[in-house]
Parts: sequence; C-alpha cells; structure tokens
Amino acid sequence: MPLARAFPATLITKDGVRLDAAHTPSRGEAEFGVVIAHGFTGSWRERSTRRIAHVLSGFGGVVAFDFRGHGRSGGRSTVGDAEVLDLDAAVAYARSLGYSRVATVGFSMGAAVAVRHAALHRGTDAVVAVSGPARWYYRDTRPMRQVHWVIERPSGRLVARIAKRTRITKGTWDPVPLAPHEAVGRVAPTPLLIVHGDADAFFPLDHAHQLFDAAQEPKELWVEPGFGHAEAAATPGLIRRVGAWAAQAVYDGGSRPERSATAG
Repeated sequence: MPLARAFPATLITKDGVRLDAAHTPSRGEAEFGVVIAHGFTGSWRERSTRRIAHVLSGFGGVVAFDFRGHGRSGGRSTVGDAEVLDLDAAVAYARSLGYSRVATVGFSMGAAVAVRHAALHRGTDAVVAVSGPARWYYRDTRPMRQVHWVIERPSGRLVARIAKRTRITKGTWDPVPLAPHEAVGRVAPTPLLIVHGDADAFFPLDHAHQLFDAAQEPKELWVEPGFGHAEAAATPGLIRRVGAWAAQAVYDGGSRPERSATAG
C-alpha cells in the first residue's frame, strides 16, 4: 500500500537552525496534529518513520522533521539538549497549519526531547514517549556503549557523519540539561503516555518505570510484550493505538482512568 504523501517544508528554530521537515495532511480529524520526534541518527525520510507518519495521518495531520545535525537539517546534534528548540519549531509549524490540538510523539532520543519540551516549553496538548531514557549517560547495555562511542570519540563521530548523515557536536554538556526523569514531573497537566518494550536492547524497563513514577497525573504506562526499540520495532498496530490514545487525550485532557498494566 502506498504511503500518504508528505509535503516538504523548511523550519527555522529560535536559535537560527534550519530544519528539514514534512507535512502529511490529515486523513482523520481536521483540527488534530501530531509531531513526530525521531531517535538518534534517524530521519523523517527513513522508511520506518514515514510508515509511522502514514499510520498517524489516519488520526490527524502529521509534521515530521529532522533534528539538528541529522539528514538535511543544519547545525550539529547535541543529543537531546538544544533539540527542544527543534521540536518547539515543529509544534509551532503544526499550529500554523491550522491544527489547534497538537500531540508530540517521540522515539528514543526524541522521547527524551518530547518530555523535556513539554516540561520546559509547554505548548502541546498530549505527549507520547516511546522507548525513551529516564536518565543521561546510561551505559549498561551494549547498544548504549556503542552509542556513547559514536558520541564521544572522533572516530565514532566520523562514522556517524559518513554512515548516518549525523553531525554531532564535540565536547560535553555544560551545563548538563535537566534529565527526563527530573523534567517529567513538570509535564502535567498535559496528558503523558509512556510506551516501552520488554525486549528493548537499549534501555531496560526500569527507565520507563522511573519516568512513570516521577510523572504526575494524568499519565499512562504501556509495557509492550516483545517490543524492541523505537521506530524500527514499532508495528502498525502499536502506532494505531498510540494515535487513538493521542487523538482522545488532546480533547479529554487525560481524564480517562490511569492504566499502568501491560497493554494488549
């Protein structure tokens, strides 16, 4: 089945970074928009992200974009810090298109950015964090040790630039940005959904539980059996459930009863 058409756009952040973006018009609710925040080294142009945008466009219009330092966007990646300005620009663009209710859906690094954006910048009506970290500098899994090698070593940054078209800033954070588990308590009263797989090779389930425990109502946690990590592992069925949750949450303000058990 062909994917819904995406119309390219260029966004400019508050600090002057040019972002490559796209708008997929709604096949569902005309006033509802979703902004997708991809994971580290990802892109809205990747097939997995475009499939997600296609499914979500059945609920509302979709804005997808490349974070700074990724793909055709300018700047350099700060791996979750200044990226809140990128998401803020995408949310503003969604509203300029006429979407009066906007949800953000972030994956992995994008999940951390979505949480921090909702806490620090507001401006969204619902937040979904999929496969997100709760804390910085996590190295207890092999994939995350590889990620840190890419970020911290010149040879790793070279590989990321050549293989994944991702340009990463040198040096360390100064100051260290507010971690997701520290920021998530400020998301309320915006409805928050945390989605995590019990087969995630990057971040174990304790990250999801740490986020959920630190969050305020309204909040939900879905622990997905057999689900791996982020966009590549997300099935159309899971994305449809995420889209249905977000479409309801932006209108009811998260008034549904809390659900923290495993989602079917």
